[in-house]
Amino acid sequence: MYSGYGFIKSEIGDVDVVMHNGEYHLFHLTVPNHDYIAHAVSRDGLHWRRVKNALFVSDPPAWDDDMLWTMHVSRSPHHSGSWRMFYTGLSLQEGGRVQRLGLAVSDDLYHWRKVNEAPFPLEARSPHYESTLDEGRKWVSFRDPYFVEHEGEGYLLVSARVPHGPIIRRGCVAVLKETSPDHFELRPTAFHPMRYDDLEVPNLIRLRNRFYLVSSIREDIKVHYWYADQVEGPYRNFADNVLLPQGNYAARICQTDGRYLVWNFFYKGLKMDGMHLMAPPKELVADDEGRLRLKRFAGFGALMASTRDPQQLIPLQAVLGNPSASAEATPGLCHMACEGGMEIFLLQGEYDDFLLSGDMYIEGKGKCGLVLRVNEQGDGYFLSLDLYKGIAQLRAWGHNPEGGHEGAFHYQQLQTSNFLPTQEPHRFSLLAHGRYLELSLNDYVVLTLADDQFSRGRIGFYAEGAKLRVERLTLNTCATPTSPDYPETLAGL
Repeated sequence: MYSGYGFIKSEIGDVDVVMHNGEYHLFHLTVPNHDYIAHAVSRDGLHWRRVKNALFVSDPPAWDDDMLWTMHVSRSPHHSGSWRMFYTGLSLQEGGRVQRLGLAVSDDLYHWRKVNEAPFPLEARSPHYESTLDEGRKWVSFRDPYFVEHEGEGYLLVSARVPHGPIIRRGCVAVLKETSPDHFELRPTAFHPMRYDDLEVPNLIRLRNRFYLVSSIREDIKVHYWYADQVEGPYRNFADNVLLPQGNYAARICQTDGRYLVWNFFYKGLKMDGMHLMAPPKELVADDEGRLRLKRFAGFGALMASTRDPQQLIPLQAVLGNPSASAEATPGLCHMACEGGMEIFLLQGEYDDFLLSGDMYIEGKGKCGLVLRVNEQGDGYFLSLDLYKGIAQLRAWGHNPEGGHEGAFHYQQLQTSNFLPTQEPHRFSLLAHGRYLELSLNDYVVLTLADDQFSRGRIGFYAEGAKLRVERLTLNTCATPTSPDYPETLAGL
């Protein structure tokens, strides 16, 4: 995972990525100061090199002399070879309480020039949106621009708020239509669900002849989505409309080689004030029922160093000594059972970065899951899988030597996500790459997070009142993530 190079390693804010001439260009905010927009480049989408910063706050007095917030970079529809960056700015004079939109342009993605003439900056205006400090929360939301084209027309989507209704439920997506090059007309809201304080970092894409609006929600620190058959709506949601589970935020969608990739940062610790790390991208697809799904980034394939000989993974080792447990294993096939209580069954060898895959079958109504980076005492990560209800939960669980008699153990819920239960087999794929952990079930990403409490150890399974069978078991080791440019902060992130 990518983190900015800084004293407290929390530099990454909202991100945006574009592909140009076979290279990914990452633009990201720098927190907590928000005084410039950083720029990094990558050939594989996983290892990044910082280059010339893209944009800085202006000198006072100016409308953007306080902070720079979320931006969006896209090709100019009016000048071949030119790029536009719409960005959010705050001013010192207003104490940063009013958000406006600016424009910067570039011919090469490296050198940017702010457009300081009318109509910029763009502002929220009545009657459609809150526009003054005496409304609502006493600060004006008008940020996170996203430019999109549809049928030859250009639109800016913006995080804003309607001027009526309960104060904490006014969040909406504002719309500005481009009426002439770089000139925009404010329109009524595209979507107001009457539920959230803000709909942050909106995106709009089209997949399988449907339109999808994607936005991040502060209330639960998740990325949600809504769909419509027409670009103007109405936008609806499925019973479960979470695109990225808790801790993932500020998702931006870019198109690369005909595919949509989702980029975002992750709040380590699941808190808004937690350390920020940029997660690897995921491919965005729509299933046959129109639900958005994520697939593992194909770029990880190039990091697979070797395939472990299946014969070297067995025999299985039972950790807890449960008398009701039993296990048998041949290369690529494992049978595990535990009638009462729990047993942990470990494969042979210790690993740090790997990809474990297989087909899972379960008998009975008991519990099962995977373990990774565990020691001989069974301390490590526990991945609980409820294959009947469709719930995946990742926990850090182990002995706490400093905890005393009531705190002798450490038990932390790292991430929970829902998935659609399917017929057996349950195809799983578990990736551990530095701090990044990702679980896919039946080819779709279910869990995606960062954690560094356990860095190396054994891999295996657990059963509790259940019989478990794993077929086609394969283990690939991965190249350890490194960065030659910033080894102190990026290696292992």
